[in-house]
Amino acid sequence: MQLSTRHLLGIKDLSPNDISLILQTAEQFKEVLQRPVKKVPSLRDIVVVNLFFENSTRTRISFELAEKRLSADTVNFTASASSVSKGETLLDTVNNILSMKVDMVVMRHSASGAPHFLAQHIPAAIINAGDGINEHPTQGLLDALSIKQATGGLEGKKVAIIGDIMHSRVALSNIYLLNKMGAKVTVCGPPTLIPKYIREALNVEVSYDLKETLEWCDVANVLRIQLERQNQVLFSSLREYNLAYGISRKLLDSLHKKIVIMHPGPINRGVELDSDVADSKQSIILQQVENGVAVRMAVLYLLSNSNNN
Repeated sequence: MQLSTRHLLGIKDLSPNDISLILQTAEQFKEVLQRPVKKVPSLRDIVVVNLFFENSTRTRISFELAEKRLSADTVNFTASASSVSKGETLLDTVNNILSMKVDMVVMRHSASGAPHFLAQHIPAAIINAGDGINEHPTQGLLDALSIKQATGGLEGKKVAIIGDIMHSRVALSNIYLLNKMGAKVTVCGPPTLIPKYIREALNVEVSYDLKETLEWCDVANVLRIQLERQNQVLFSSLREYNLAYGISRKLLDSLHKKIVIMHPGPINRGVELDSDVADSKQSIILQQVENGVAVRMAVLYLLSNSNNN
């Protein structure tokens, strides 16, 4: 089996079969990662460029590790240390990299649609590692794998996405994926952080009541407040936000059932999650990090196959 697409630009472009194939392949790679020798030769002689125009630590390290585990040759490119800061355009950068005979490009960019632009201009396989406030597909996939492992499946599961929905590419990728795989999704947060027409546009329920949402869901995927992407004041203070939408141990203990807590990181401790929730047995945040490497290995492996055939 192989993917129906040459690139991973967003969950929006994947079929349910594509998603299932990636998750199954990731589970196989997760077994590889438990072995004493964690390296496989699947991407030997494949050159991957990590093209990061926006700061990232966890995603970049996770991709680098995935590439190394698959025996790929990797080149790391960060915009601040490159000619981009001297005014070089995206296409110039890409053409220079292409002249180095690259097979795959992992790209993060602050402009929505940048990976799609790249895919139209170069023959290499493109993996979107986050574009503006559009999508972050590998995060959506690793979150799905984590939910599947914690709850036994995706179909029919009730998933709440809580926090800054307006500015979150993680939220969008999660919503697309969960809808395609038959889960039920509710978004919850202050009215100023939830897009106006999201219910109709994306087929999700909307709630402004945190406790009610937590009582409903099986899994709560909690997002950080993205102050760097907000160009106006959307709530009075972080303390006010914490009082209304922060998840504390006391709140979790007051629920009528045990729910699973997730967070794509980095966590603002004491804002959206208290430490004793983030570090509790109900939290699968560290499993998400571990699943990130396996999912990215699966994506790299499957795309290299669909581009070689």
